[in-house]
Amino acid sequence: MPSTLGLSEERAELEAVFASGIFSRAPGLAQMLHYVCTKYFEGQSDQVKEYNIAVEALGRPPDFDQKRDSIVRVEAHRLRKRLSEYYDREGASHAIRIVLPSGQYVPRFLAVERQQALETAPATEILTAVPLVLEPRYAPPARPPARRPFLWLAGLIAACGIVYVVTRFPLRPAGISAPQIALVEGNEIRILAGTSQASFTDQLGRDWEPDRYFTGGVVSSAPGHVIDGTRDSTMYQNSREGDFQYDIPLKPGVYELHLHFAETVYGEHNPGGGGEASRMFQIDANQQRLIDLLDVVSDAHGASLADERVFKDISPAADGKLHLRFTHRVRDAFVNAIEVVPGLPGRLRPIRIAMRDQSYRDKKGNLWLPDRYFRGGQQILRTTLAVGTDDPELYRGERYGNLTYVIPVTPGSYSVTMRFSEGWFGPGKPEGGGVGNRRFDIVANSQLLLHSFDIFKEAGGSDRAVERTFHKLRPNPQGKLIISMVPIENYACVNAIEVIDEGR
Repeated sequence: MPSTLGLSEERAELEAVFASGIFSRAPGLAQMLHYVCTKYFEGQSDQVKEYNIAVEALGRPPDFDQKRDSIVRVEAHRLRKRLSEYYDREGASHAIRIVLPSGQYVPRFLAVERQQALETAPATEILTAVPLVLEPRYAPPARPPARRPFLWLAGLIAACGIVYVVTRFPLRPAGISAPQIALVEGNEIRILAGTSQASFTDQLGRDWEPDRYFTGGVVSSAPGHVIDGTRDSTMYQNSREGDFQYDIPLKPGVYELHLHFAETVYGEHNPGGGGEASRMFQIDANQQRLIDLLDVVSDAHGASLADERVFKDISPAADGKLHLRFTHRVRDAFVNAIEVVPGLPGRLRPIRIAMRDQSYRDKKGNLWLPDRYFRGGQQILRTTLAVGTDDPELYRGERYGNLTYVIPVTPGSYSVTMRFSEGWFGPGKPEGGGVGNRRFDIVANSQLLLHSFDIFKEAGGSDRAVERTFHKLRPNPQGKLIISMVPIENYACVNAIEVIDEGR
């Protein structure tokens, strides 16, 4: 239905929207809105099509395939949400509202009464499969409603604003700089990218701080999105996205860098569709390339799956900062969390995992973190303590099932020590039996380490500690030690895993 409003009124409303600053962190959305509105004003609404928007407004190449690339639908979803939030807040008093009807790209300029009527009509939103919202957690300061007597002046100022937005911002978000915050005490820095909430303590007992030290990029959010392969989905529901940099102040020394990712836009069951190669980007540290083409879906072996990359021998630059730069190669770069912890020169810090819910410090003073990096199985806590060990408490926790541990490491050679105790089979145990009741293979990155391993047999009975160590294990090209325990007879199980960098 054509608008009954005057063209000058429609242009003034568009200019007021741009002048409000709601696109200061989303220049891509500003470009899209400017393009569709310009075509509308010029009487070329028939040209407002998905392909034209992608190529002429969003900078996609001429061979853009809308069946394979859903960028226009995703950005339209974001634009509708942004306009809706604007008119719910500072634009609430406006007599005219700009809407992008669900399933369409041609804008409508509606009087408030017509806008309210439209909101009561059935919606046919394209992106309904997953309630994903890619929106910055940013609310511009409230502005008083424009006064009609000075509309000409507001329009003049707004016109300057729209020219500035369209000519100043590149297609990829430039973002703004975060305030610099004092160095985290204890020489450990953990940042939840894209998060403005108070500090957060994860299930492993680690404290994370809100987003800081960044320049550029925008915040993307996927509230409620379930992430597999982690105990803390909330860590991966916000991210910084685009082309951006972190300048993290560090004291002199050697550090480990851990970067955390989970793809919530592209891949199976995600709103962007696609899969491998839908998004790839590079990461540099102090102008040295860490990763050239990171494809998180491929790296994690799936979408909506936690992925971690680790790097050793990281030190601050001459200015006392670690400069991390994320740059797009295919679509925007992103990161969910950044962790910088003191490291060991030339080696990765030991990785110790106890299959329990709480950390444990053994008799030698080594800290074992709670169960993590697992795929499959269930965790339980046994009531009896193992014998034949100085640390019986280390064997209380157990994960059983068809198990895989995906442990992120750096290139090199590693020893892996696995600890077991049979708490289910044997005389006096719930299932009785003994030798032969539980047997499984242990495989590391497709290399068979043990065949038909029988805990009861190897330990000489129930509730007896037994361990096996494997040397010279190397990660796959994605930087993972993938340790699988494949059942042969009943479920596999394990109590603790220790990974040590052999330094070669």
